[in-house]
Amino acid sequence: MGRADSEEGQLPAPVKPPDGGWGWIVLLGCFVITGFSYAFPKAVSVYFKELMKDFHVGYSDTAWISSIMLAMLYGTGPVCSIMVNQFGCRPVMLIGGLLASAGMILASFTTNIIELYLTAGVLTGLGMALNFQPSLIMLGTYFDKRRPLANGLAAAGSPVFLSCLSPLGQVLLEKFGWRGGFLIMGGLLLNCCTCGAVMRPLDMGMKRKTEKAQDKYEAKEMLPIGGKSEEGISTTDKNKKAKKAKKKPKKGKKLLDFSIFSNRGFIIYTISKFILVLGLFVPPILLVNYAKDTGVPDTEAAFLLSIIGFIDIFARPACGMVAGLKWVRPHVAYLFSFSMLFNGLTDICSARASNYTGLVIFCVFFGISYGMVGALQFEVLMAIVGSQKFSSAIGLVLLIEAVAVLIGPPSAGRLVDALKNYEVIFYLAGSEVVLSALFLAMATYCCLKRGKKKEPPPEKNPSAGGGSDTEEAESDVQEAEEHSSDNHQPAHTTDNAMMAASEEANHVAEEQSGEGGGCPKGDGEVSARDGGNADQMVERDSF
Repeated sequence: MGRADSEEGQLPAPVKPPDGGWGWIVLLGCFVITGFSYAFPKAVSVYFKELMKDFHVGYSDTAWISSIMLAMLYGTGPVCSIMVNQFGCRPVMLIGGLLASAGMILASFTTNIIELYLTAGVLTGLGMALNFQPSLIMLGTYFDKRRPLANGLAAAGSPVFLSCLSPLGQVLLEKFGWRGGFLIMGGLLLNCCTCGAVMRPLDMGMKRKTEKAQDKYEAKEMLPIGGKSEEGISTTDKNKKAKKAKKKPKKGKKLLDFSIFSNRGFIIYTISKFILVLGLFVPPILLVNYAKDTGVPDTEAAFLLSIIGFIDIFARPACGMVAGLKWVRPHVAYLFSFSMLFNGLTDICSARASNYTGLVIFCVFFGISYGMVGALQFEVLMAIVGSQKFSSAIGLVLLIEAVAVLIGPPSAGRLVDALKNYEVIFYLAGSEVVLSALFLAMATYCCLKRGKKKEPPPEKNPSAGGGSDTEEAESDVQEAEEHSSDNHQPAHTTDNAMMAASEEANHVAEEQSGEGGGCPKGDGEVSARDGGNADQMVERDSF
């Protein structure tokens, strides 16, 4: 995507998202990819008991398979960003689908737990990471006005696939064993390649270049051959080429754009997201064991996670619809803060739940708040950095989240072993989520909103020697507008030059006819031919 522009050292001209059309197919692919990426590491846990028997290992040893998958999903974010910026989303997703499938197929032939770590853990985790991040980037490319709804629908893939893959894995385990189950799961992951194939990149600059070449050719056909007419045709093109030549050193395509760290909104989002991940995943991980310790039967305790997943399925699209409202979308960061605050208070208020009814109520509210967080997290990031820098931003954010994932849940497990008390863990996890919500809301209001009000208007200093960041930003905006004008009206600039040159040619012809007493036949034929081309030109411009 944008390969020709990157070779010239320029960023591709932005294209308006269609907000529909083929974008719905892209949304469906993103739904499937999100479901596999988040649900597959959890669904693999149904095979753990059989793996423990065959390889003579403990539960903690087999649990590392899911942990490695998640670590690869989060930790390889910058690598995915570099590959997407270099090769585009579709090739990266096709390679990722093949790697994910090959990892599970090879895992069905392993003979020890280390080989499982390398195949099902590293290889499959890397393949899902190469699918997850590009799918979100393509979703932001195809949707703008409906982007909150699109993000909510895509995020719903996680609970839907979790509710389907876990029972399917149990059936495959009973009929084919864990090796046959891994082999069939590897075949299912080939659907990621299908999802990658439908990620058709938007036409960034080819249409504009084709129309410009056609206009230039038709202009030369219409006007008589002469020095002044050719100068009139190419004057605008020379000026634009001169401007682009000056911009080339600044517009080199970066594999990983670290300039987003100069964005205060991105810094605030990253810090709050790190604090959030420390406590967000702790309650669902410890919920089943917490219920068992309070005397709840095993079957009813396992059903609590199904309640969270069922509520989550409807909460994510509903929250996406609310976030897309005109009076809500400008304040989506505050809605995200509210969802985190809701989730944290749910953890704190349910810490003393001592019966099954209280745990069911907790699961209902936790499912709603958890779905809101899942639907809004990437929407807020897209709103902060924009679609052009989203590929680099999401890679860096996922890398920082990977650190929090490796710190939060394991630390909570150690505290449970040391204190033998789940109540303290729920208080601690809820406090971390509440802290992240308050930090995001207060920092957004104090550092961003008030900072914009106090910002003085920039002073124009034409004698300044070097260009500042503000001047570079303004020049970038001006160039983007030029590219946009080229996309929408590629023929009008050339038409102005043609009209001026044709009027000058007619004036010269009238003077010659006054002196010579007539117009040569050849000139009349040229005029007729030119008139036909001009009619074709107007008709094409009307489309």
